[in-house]
Amino acid sequence: MKSNKQIYVVGLCGSLRQGSTTHAALTIALTGAKEVGAEVELLDLSEYQLIFHGAVTDESEYPPDVFKLKEKVKRAHGILLGTPEYHGSFSGVLKNALDLMWFDEFENKVVGLIGVSGGRMGAGNALSMLRTVGATLRALVIPNDVSIPRATEAFDENGNLHDPELAARVKSVGREVTQFAALCNSK
Repeated sequence: MKSNKQIYVVGLCGSLRQGSTTHAALTIALTGAKEVGAEVELLDLSEYQLIFHGAVTDESEYPPDVFKLKEKVKRAHGILLGTPEYHGSFSGVLKNALDLMWFDEFENKVVGLIGVSGGRMGAGNALSMLRTVGATLRALVIPNDVSIPRATEAFDENGNLHDPELAARVKSVGREVTQFAALCNSK
């Protein structure tokens, strides 16, 4: 990276499951981001007390964790969105977290997408829908994303992918988000 500014990349984990493959995949992608100089942080939505979007009439009524999450995403130069594919779409917990945010958090931010699926078809539908959400929020979604099929079989007990080529692709999403974010913030 040629930017003098420290690039901050967050990974937003769309799974609440303990030991989730989404969490493992984001950890690998964030390792790729860190390898090219980013400061990284995994934002595990299970650690935040969020409210359903629309449950209160005014944002001032949001619990403090909503503001904490929004601030971390707003501060980020790059965002990795990780999700399991549920019923042909991305997870409800990720959808709700995204619904609590606006252009302030995403506009002109570089976004990378990672999806996991229990089936052999992968998470293509979830990734396609997240790409649309990212574009709607005026984010710069990188062209390369990664889908991990049969995710429960793809990882070992330590969260590493068995397939080194797939692991390299996951890391490359983190690297590319960091590199593009550095270019966008080089002024």
